[in-house]
Amino acid sequence: MNALITVAVREVKMGLRNPWAYSFMGLFSLFMLSLLLINSQGYVEGYSGITGTILNLILYLLPLMTLMLGSFSLTGEKEDGNWALLSTYPISTWMFIFGKLAGLAIVLLTIVALGFGFAGLAGWMTGRGFDFETYLLLLGFSISLALLFLAISFLIGTLSRNRWQALTVAVATWFFLIIAWPPLLIATLGMLPFLWIKPAISAITFLNPAELSRLFTVIKLGGGSVLGPEYYEWVKWIRRPSGTAGFLAVSVLWIAITVGTANWLWERGRTRV
Repeated sequence: MNALITVAVREVKMGLRNPWAYSFMGLFSLFMLSLLLINSQGYVEGYSGITGTILNLILYLLPLMTLMLGSFSLTGEKEDGNWALLSTYPISTWMFIFGKLAGLAIVLLTIVALGFGFAGLAGWMTGRGFDFETYLLLLGFSISLALLFLAISFLIGTLSRNRWQALTVAVATWFFLIIAWPPLLIATLGMLPFLWIKPAISAITFLNPAELSRLFTVIKLGGGSVLGPEYYEWVKWIRRPSGTAGFLAVSVLWIAITVGTANWLWERGRTRV
C-alpha cells in the first residue's frame, strides 16, 4: 500500500508539472467560462437547449483530453526508461497501475473542479448561473466521463509502444466513440429486425461509456422524452430510486474491467522482459 501511495503522489507531482495539464486546465476553464455567454437566458434549470449544448461540448473536449493525458503517462514510462528502473524495486504491477490511476484521477478532477468552480463563481456573480441540481448533474457527468475514459486511456497506453502510437490510437478511439458512434448506431439498428432494436440498443449502449453517461445525465435532467420510444426502458430504469446506484455500479464495473485488462497486459509484458 505504501508503494501505491508513493506512485500516486509521484504521478500527481508529475501531472502538476506537466505543461499539457496546465494547457488543458486553461482550455477547460476558458471553455466553461464561455458557456456563460451561451447562457444568455439567465437562470437555467433542468434539460434545455443550453444544457444540451453544454453536454455536447463537454463530450467533445473532456474525453479527448483524458485519453491523451492517460495514454501519454503510461507510454512515457516506457520511452523514458522509468518503468525499467521501477520494475527492479519490490513493487507489484497492480500497485504501479492503480497508483498512476489514482494520481491521474486527482489531476483530472482538479482540472474539472477548477473549470466548474470558475464558471460557477462567475455565474453567481453575474446572475446567469445554473440551478444547483443541474450544476451538480453537469459536474457529475464530467467526473464520470473523466474516470471512464481514464480507464480506457490506460488500456491504450499499455498497448502502445510510444507516444506517437498512443496519440494515434487515442484520437481514433475518441473519434469512434464520440463522433462516429451516432451514425454507426443508426446504421446498425437499421439492419436489425424491429423486435431486436430495443435489446440491441441496451447492449450496445453499455459498450460506450460516453453514451452511457450522456443518457444518464439527460434523463436525470428531465430530458428523457427527447430520446425516443426506443429508450423508454432506460428512462424507467434511471428514474427509479435505484437508478443512480445502478449507474454507479455499471461505471465501477466498466472501470474495473478495463483497468484490470490493462494491468494483466502490463504484467504479461513485465514477465516477458
